[in-house]
Amino acid sequence: MNILIVDGNKKEASDNYRKIGIDTQYEVYSKILKKIANFDINIKIIHPAVDKHYLPKGIGLDDFHGIAWTGSLLNIYDNSSAISIQIDLAKNLMEKNNKIFGSCWGLQVCVTAAGGKIRKNPKGLEAIIARDISLSKEGLTHPMYLGKSNIFDSFCWHYDETETIPQNSKILASNNKSSVQAISFTNKNSEIWAVQYHPEFDPFWMSNLMIQRKQILIDNNIYKSNKEFEYYQKFFSNIKKNNNMKKKLDINKNLLDQNIHSLELINWIKLIKREL
Repeated sequence: MNILIVDGNKKEASDNYRKIGIDTQYEVYSKILKKIANFDINIKIIHPAVDKHYLPKGIGLDDFHGIAWTGSLLNIYDNSSAISIQIDLAKNLMEKNNKIFGSCWGLQVCVTAAGGKIRKNPKGLEAIIARDISLSKEGLTHPMYLGKSNIFDSFCWHYDETETIPQNSKILASNNKSSVQAISFTNKNSEIWAVQYHPEFDPFWMSNLMIQRKQILIDNNIYKSNKEFEYYQKFFSNIKKNNNMKKKLDINKNLLDQNIHSLELINWIKLIKREL
């Protein structure tokens, strides 16, 4: 199985992750896909926001069975060259027979490329934990959520949300922060599964992200105080050691068990394998 990971970030964002000693978003994606697959998968990573000549020599877009699109610090309505090149890439990929999975920014690129619209969320930043994501009627029977709880939490970080969905779309999940937490649709020859949250992230990675973005979290009232921030950051830094804090912080087990938290990606990999 050949998987293409599209890195949504510019180089500076990836460099900043490395500076604090954690994986980039595309490295996180590569590792989780390799881990959840019970067979060998070949992964190629491209960086269209970094280099307009993003395809290595000898590699074509027809060489892949699945496309995974990462998160990004970009905002799609800014319409810079780093953004427009990704929208064009998504349109090109949708012309082919692809299975596409998008996380956060990946959702926003795919929705835009298919004719939908993204806006700045009037409810503000949703960060670290997206609480009480609820499956819709369509979500309850969708293969992406096979085995998932009807209501669950997930890791997240986003300022933006879907305002208008593409044609032929199904909204699969929502919460009180955003009416579109997950969506599926077909466009041309491709099937797209996309989520506004991050099933690829893990607690330890999030604990380091929290340190990097502490002031943003405090300023946006994600945490009401330094003390509250420190409780959550400490817990996620070592969930086994700090297991006694789980109840106090209202941490759902579906956030901590990778087989549950990453189930959307597990089901996506299974879908591709069945159709090979």
